[in-house]
Amino acid sequence: MLYRTRGNPGEAAVLNALVRQDFPVLLPFGGGHPFDLVVAIDHEAFVRVQCKTAWPDGGCLIFNCLSTDHGRGPLSYEGLADIFGVYFPPTQDVYLVPIDAVAATEGRLRLEPTLNNQKRRIRRAEEYAIDQWSRARLLGYASKASSVP
Repeated sequence: MLYRTRGNPGEAAVLNALVRQDFPVLLPFGGGHPFDLVVAIDHEAFVRVQCKTAWPDGGCLIFNCLSTDHGRGPLSYEGLADIFGVYFPPTQDVYLVPIDAVAATEGRLRLEPTLNNQKRRIRRAEEYAIDQWSRARLLGYASKASSVP
């Protein structure tokens, strides 16, 4: 049997980065969950993390924001996960991006300034770098224990 391992390096990088930031991380048992990791904030608050691997494109890093459910087609993670944990292999950086902070199909974080100096409606990667996240900031995106599937 061939196992899907394409996402393993990204998931491992996000897990490592969260642990290095002193976040308590839980690993869901089994497959089929719409999230890869869970960060425990309090005894009752959890952040469901869906891990993604990004690629460079025109001064940005881009990642897919849809799940790949082969039975129902592409689905949004809205309501299923709270945050994307994004691994960017060229720099080995990790970013935490709230599900509602990106477009429906693709996440885009700007690594370099725009050519036209646009400032509005730009998501700068540095604002989402893992070292910019505290427990308090994560708590703003947490699901209550009773609503975590």
